[in-house]
Amino acid sequence: MKIQLNIDKKKLKTLAMIGAGAAIVGTAGANLIARTIANKVSDRFYNILSKDLYDENLWELVSSTIRMTPQVAVETNLRANEPKLLERPMGTPAKFPSLDSLKFDIAQFHTMPTDTLTEIDTQVTIGKMAVKPFTLKMPILIAPMAYGVALSKEVKIALARGSKMAGIATNSGAGPFLSEERKEAGILIYQYNRGDWGKTPEILRSCDAVEIQFGQGAYAGVGHIVKSELIDRQLRKDFGIPKGRDIVAHSKQPEVQSPEDLPILIEKLRNITGGVPIGAKIGAGKYLEKDLEYLCSSGVDFIAIDGAEAASKGSPPILQDDFGVPTVFAIHRAAQWIKNNGYADQVSLIASGKIRTPGDILKARALGADACYIGSIALFAVSHPQLYKALPFEPPTSLVWYKAHYSRDFDIQKGAESLNNFLEACNLEIADGIRALGKTSFSQVNRDDLIAIDETVAKGCGIPMAYEPYVF
Repeated sequence: MKIQLNIDKKKLKTLAMIGAGAAIVGTAGANLIARTIANKVSDRFYNILSKDLYDENLWELVSSTIRMTPQVAVETNLRANEPKLLERPMGTPAKFPSLDSLKFDIAQFHTMPTDTLTEIDTQVTIGKMAVKPFTLKMPILIAPMAYGVALSKEVKIALARGSKMAGIATNSGAGPFLSEERKEAGILIYQYNRGDWGKTPEILRSCDAVEIQFGQGAYAGVGHIVKSELIDRQLRKDFGIPKGRDIVAHSKQPEVQSPEDLPILIEKLRNITGGVPIGAKIGAGKYLEKDLEYLCSSGVDFIAIDGAEAASKGSPPILQDDFGVPTVFAIHRAAQWIKNNGYADQVSLIASGKIRTPGDILKARALGADACYIGSIALFAVSHPQLYKALPFEPPTSLVWYKAHYSRDFDIQKGAESLNNFLEACNLEIADGIRALGKTSFSQVNRDDLIAIDETVAKGCGIPMAYEPYVF
């Protein structure tokens, strides 16, 4: 594209005179000359855009980028820059059928709304049949996010402290075990990783539940490796691995090479811990019901199911965008299978994957989940109001990632208080939503309370469309 701003000498002389006047008049004059120049530049640019053919028109870049999407354009350049695995943080930007396509009924006459002063029960018990179940003040848990390979120690401590203030559980994630996190957390779920670090009897007995990691929404069932040269001295010490050795998370649980090994591992963990809830973390796939059959028949106390929208510190875009079952369908299918096969009173279902709002949590409950993990949105909450420390020159995550640019500036107590505020506010909204349904407890909310505004979600979840008259 050829851009030539042909301003003749007479016009330049005029502009110079305007500039001289600006020095006398001051701000008003400066504004006048700036507006005059900007106007001439924009006029010329508009003429070029509206007349040049596409082989010389800058708009070709805009139209081609819109066609492929800015996300694909950027990631194409990143892949072309160097031949290495691309890892995208914070989950897929792709739009799948979601909980957003569900709406709730309004109690008015057919069902009367609950009185404003009525106390609403939002407590949830996880591991109903376990020897040592645990109870949450509200139906929310902090999702597994690993120390070291993802979050800083300070953020993990803040998440633990804030979760205790709110009366809920937090998950250790698959990184090294942090004694500080155990000390701060009221209820700590230990994630039984797919590597060979931690997982000692002492660690297991110190926690309130154990979650065996098999897969996740953003990583499917794929393992990953952290190269030795990328591991600093502190992290190597925390992992308990020698210098020169990589950190390897295998695709399969080392102790579960086939489904037949699963009940053996569950019984082992139950014996070591003295009966705390033993659960499993899986990504939702095509054969979800068969995976649930293996898990439930092996004796798990809870299942955390990740939908395709789940996030991570970083995973290949192909696994985020092109694999797995969207969260809304994953919850529906899992809950229906558990109910239809007689496990509803034994196995708790925890939903995960782009659960962001009180409405999302209540919708997940209506579809059959007992509680919800929150991950990305918990990081936003725990970072309030500290994001200004990173912005505008660094991304917000540079405040929370391990050894990131601003991680040392993170204030633990402020983070814990902000997280607690967020959780308490969410619980108040959930309670109001329950009142609006004419009910008094979270456990009473069910699929009869839902209508759909998207036909795919309506058909996939067996929910009536909002435009369909209700037949009594």
